[in-house]
Amino acid sequence: MQTRFILINTSHAGNVGAAARAMKTMGFDDLVLVAPRWANVLNREETIQRASGALDVLKKARFVATLDEALDGITHLCATAMTPRDFGPPAVAPRQHFEQLSRDESATEQGVAFLFGSERFGMQNEDVYRCHVALSIPSNPEFGSLNLGSAVQVIAYEWRLALGGYTVADASGPSELADAAQLAGMLAHWEQALVSIGFLDTLAPKKLMPRLNQLFNRASVTQEEIHILRGIAKMMDRSGLAPNALSSAGAATKD
Repeated sequence: MQTRFILINTSHAGNVGAAARAMKTMGFDDLVLVAPRWANVLNREETIQRASGALDVLKKARFVATLDEALDGITHLCATAMTPRDFGPPAVAPRQHFEQLSRDESATEQGVAFLFGSERFGMQNEDVYRCHVALSIPSNPEFGSLNLGSAVQVIAYEWRLALGGYTVADASGPSELADAAQLAGMLAHWEQALVSIGFLDTLAPKKLMPRLNQLFNRASVTQEEIHILRGIAKMMDRSGLAPNALSSAGAATKD
């Protein structure tokens, strides 16, 4: 579905950069600026700094003189307005509206635009009235004013979720679980090490090793963790406590 973010009469250059960054993090790149304060806003240092790498979004951004020009190809208009209007579209939380929109079978043929007004004045009534819905971000009723870049980020995030969202990447990559043979070998190594430090009495082992077996089964130990545990067992073997350690540590093997 075509998605466009439209900033109307933006007065702070940094907010344009912040909006571009917010859009790119959620996979959107169609940005239109309607009569911004600065004609060179896309090249201003503050814009570039706040974009933080989303320069491709800025490069693709378009300037237009009127809102009508910004709506080419768009069929569903979403205003963003914190202040309720006496007339015009209903005020709805973004998530609620996006859930309904994503279930609409005809929505895939629609172009959706999110309109954001000036930082100082918000959206003009005449612009809000022509929209299908006024998105109102649920916020602290005593302090609900959001920075323009933050508002774009919230809307972009909620819309991305409605479209399917992105998976959370595993920074370290998946780890392979240890198989039964690897676990058995590690436990045998640990049994030897526990005997060597006097913690396990081979004449009265009780249920220590079966309990450790169940413990590691519940932990779903990985192959990397098996290597770590065997390394610990190796160091325990090397420590070789005195023979009388068995009598002092034997209490630990009781049921």
